[in-house]
Amino acid sequence: MSVPSADEPDRSRRRAVLRQLGFFPGDTNATRSQYFTRWAILGVLVGIVAGLAAITFFWLLETGTHLFLGHLVGYLPPSPAGEGDTAATVMQRRWALPLVVAFGGLLSGLIVFLLAPEAEGHGTDAAIDSFHHKAGRVRTRIIPIKTIASAITIGSGGSGGREGPTAQIASGVGSLIGELLHLNPNERRILVATGIGSGIGAIFRAPLGGAVLAAEILYIHDMEIEALYPSLIASIVGYSIFGAWAGWEPIFGAQPDLAFSNPAQLFYYAVLGLLCGIFGIIYAKTFYGTVRISQRLHLPHWSKPVIGGALVGLLGLQIPEVLGTGYGWLQQGMDINRLATIPLWILLLIPLAKIVATSLSIGTGGSGGIFGPGMVIGAFVGIGFWQVFHGVLPGMPNEPAPFAIVAMMALFGGIAHAPLSVMLMVAEMTGNLSLLAPAMIAVGLATLIAGDNSIYTSQLPTRADSPAHRYQFSFPLLNTLAVIDAMSTSPTLLSPTTTIAEAEEILASHELHGAPVVDDHKRLVGVITIGDIRHRADTVNPSATIDSIMTRDTVTITNDATLDFVFEALATHEIGWMPVVEGREKKLIGTVSASDIVSTYRASLRWTVRRMRGLTADTIMLETRIEKGSRLAGKALRELNLPTGTLVVAVQRDGGTVMPRGNTKLIPGDVATLITTPESEAMLRNYFSQNGATTEVKAALSP
Repeated sequence: MSVPSADEPDRSRRRAVLRQLGFFPGDTNATRSQYFTRWAILGVLVGIVAGLAAITFFWLLETGTHLFLGHLVGYLPPSPAGEGDTAATVMQRRWALPLVVAFGGLLSGLIVFLLAPEAEGHGTDAAIDSFHHKAGRVRTRIIPIKTIASAITIGSGGSGGREGPTAQIASGVGSLIGELLHLNPNERRILVATGIGSGIGAIFRAPLGGAVLAAEILYIHDMEIEALYPSLIASIVGYSIFGAWAGWEPIFGAQPDLAFSNPAQLFYYAVLGLLCGIFGIIYAKTFYGTVRISQRLHLPHWSKPVIGGALVGLLGLQIPEVLGTGYGWLQQGMDINRLATIPLWILLLIPLAKIVATSLSIGTGGSGGIFGPGMVIGAFVGIGFWQVFHGVLPGMPNEPAPFAIVAMMALFGGIAHAPLSVMLMVAEMTGNLSLLAPAMIAVGLATLIAGDNSIYTSQLPTRADSPAHRYQFSFPLLNTLAVIDAMSTSPTLLSPTTTIAEAEEILASHELHGAPVVDDHKRLVGVITIGDIRHRADTVNPSATIDSIMTRDTVTITNDATLDFVFEALATHEIGWMPVVEGREKKLIGTVSASDIVSTYRASLRWTVRRMRGLTADTIMLETRIEKGSRLAGKALRELNLPTGTLVVAVQRDGGTVMPRGNTKLIPGDVATLITTPESEAMLRNYFSQNGATTEVKAALSP
């Protein structure tokens, strides 16, 4: 515990302003408007970072490409329509290509493995891992290292996407914002997810898809709904900043003329979806197989990207489409006139060659994303499918672009388990929404084929499998219990004027490890613990007051917080108890400890079991609506005196569900769902009728 510094009043005033917006863990009683205001501000902050990160990385990548490939090799790959010239230059010094790509791997490997080894590989997976397993913490040094290393890897010809680095940069700054504002782990995690979505949405100029991606990318079969609102704000801001600098045209140009107009083509899109699912599995298996082989090599870590780069350079001599991001080559593949210049055997090899090149560039320890390459691989699967069967099968589209766009969505949407967001992103990147209907079939089948295989190893099956939600799902009743159900309302209190010797004696006599410190108006001013006293025993006079050694900026909780939130806070901060406060003045109303929570949880379980035992096999389910003017409005559920064997299982309010607790108060418009015995049904209906509530039988739960 630290002694207050000279600037403590200024810091306290700054924190007071932030606390009014509910930025700190103890402020769970923020109103809905405060909630939206808080996350709007946080979303704007992350969005600004995402936009600036996208600009910075885009510029560094362009600079690196011109330096390594342009000046050293005499070659520039084509660019997509939304980013300038779409034509590739002739490779003047072919012999230099393998050397340059290997040199880029050397520089990237040295930077990463000497300064921040966790910056290797594709950044999105690292950000997902941070969400699930690191309480939303990302080391700050990763931000510049990831930026520079990825620009070198991709700029020198390595196969990778620019979205992964941007996502990791934005999520890293989101984590940093959470640390600076002392946000709790759940809020820090949401900022990390927001950074992932807004970073990718900005660099791809696809804000809606990026926002949905933030919620979808974390799980195989689930979504993090809480991330949607801040991600929408952040993605819009990031997109606006990047668009103001780079332009507003979709990456692959606006293609409004492409349309789905022949239902007979759905069969072809279904086959394409199955094919993309297979290629998605090949992509994931090849990539992580390369990672495992690389890890087994008994070589210095920094040397492995050199070997991978050299092999990619040799492959690029024969198939230059595998170099860099490949977005420009994808653009050319969608143009039927330019497609005619690509030999069929090359066209059919590009998906597999791009898989191998990405695995060698990133899987050996290089730095870059795997999202972009996944879309390029999918697009060329679609283009190759069209090229082989166009003119052979009836009803095929007249150009390859529709198949390229749908296959982009299907391959990566399936293997990344982000079908909705990838569909939206590709639609935004091509300026075309008319292909969403066939895309839904293709993406759905690709996802079915992919099964539980994923290109992101840090993805978890569902929220229940994530440490981020371990208390919510391990102890499901905790989120139905409030702090007021568990807290101690008469804790031992100390005054700032209490001497250190007196405090030690009081704590020892009550067998306490610590106690809240309050002023004359019972406002919390700090916390003092036995550890604080013993730590300062040799340097502070026992007759001094505890005001000089207590912790002022302590973790608090409000009385309407749920116990799963409190349990998470106690575990995260590694403390056994915390003060419970109310209002902006932080008036102390009690304390809550881990043992209090466990005892309350057990008691609640026993009570629930007893209530359920009173139900019979032919239980009746009813719904009752609390009308305006009802005498039940304002009453807590425990005050209703319901008949024995009756259980309130849910309360519908404002379109949402309120988990019922004894202190849950009914308000006009509430619809309470109850289950009761047949013997109590008539009594219950009469009770509600007399008190201004309408009741309807929903079901007889007979065996």
